[in-house]
Amino acid sequence: MTEELLKELRKITPEEEKLLSGKSEIEKTIYMSSETDIVDADRLLDAGKMIEIRTHTRFVHFPKHMHNYIEVIYMCSGSTRHVINGEDVTLKQGELLFLSQTATQEIYPAGEGDIAVNFIILPEFFEYGLNMMEPEENQLRSFVIDCLRGEKEAAGYLHFKVADVLPVQNLVENLIWTLWHKQPNKRRTNQATMGLLFLQLMNCTDKLATDHKAGLQKLVISVLSYIENHYKDGELTELAGNLHYDVCWLSREIKNRTGKTYTELIQAKRLNQAAYLLSATGLSVAEVSEAVGYDNISYFHKIFQKKYGMTPRRYRLGEKMKN
Repeated sequence: MTEELLKELRKITPEEEKLLSGKSEIEKTIYMSSETDIVDADRLLDAGKMIEIRTHTRFVHFPKHMHNYIEVIYMCSGSTRHVINGEDVTLKQGELLFLSQTATQEIYPAGEGDIAVNFIILPEFFEYGLNMMEPEENQLRSFVIDCLRGEKEAAGYLHFKVADVLPVQNLVENLIWTLWHKQPNKRRTNQATMGLLFLQLMNCTDKLATDHKAGLQKLVISVLSYIENHYKDGELTELAGNLHYDVCWLSREIKNRTGKTYTELIQAKRLNQAAYLLSATGLSVAEVSEAVGYDNISYFHKIFQKKYGMTPRRYRLGEKMKN
């Protein structure tokens, strides 16, 4: 992060001045109503906005609370200690922490050099960016959305230890700079930047930590990420070896956690990609079939027609007519 931006983020806020002058608790009305322990997006977001940032308030203990929005925390310098769903999580410089709307969070006091930026984000903000991960029906995208919203017993948090991943650092700094300086008419740009950030993070599942109780969510993300990148020729045996699991156990767990077999997940990804190539490229049907991993074009025609109700050629003509 540039020193100029970090200097801005280090400034003592009026709220922090009160704490340094002897106030011992957070000013609850800034964050929530007196009746609840839920931090309210309406208190932190201007009307009509889907995303905002604020520096984390230092020098004070934040008692247990939840959020009615998705919170993303980026550690600019130093570190902060959190208790999320009863688990200790230390966020270090350059790391990202995504909190679902069902996560319970407690934060220990941060020192002057512990600079964190909190992103306050409504769930719908993610839709445009996450759609960049796949034209349609992307299983990994859907799973990440479930994690963020806390659906389907998903993880309460996603902790990405990505301080050494330069593209991630650049994208986060770009988001912070744009939002901090309140650049006008940047919503779509910020949404696209978030989409690029997710694309990068999905290549960093080896640097991901989640709830211990939801540890298998990390396994599912790893499986779906592998399929995203190896749908043409990826093998379950290779994946099991990469993850250091018994292949039979992994096969059963994929079915239990996703409701589909590994073969079904691979086929769904291949057909989604085939549909995209038919609509967006000039590749022949045979070339598309080969590009997504099917050497037998007759078999490709059969399963494509079963899913989409039409032949690949008719699907391409239909997409051209739409456009």
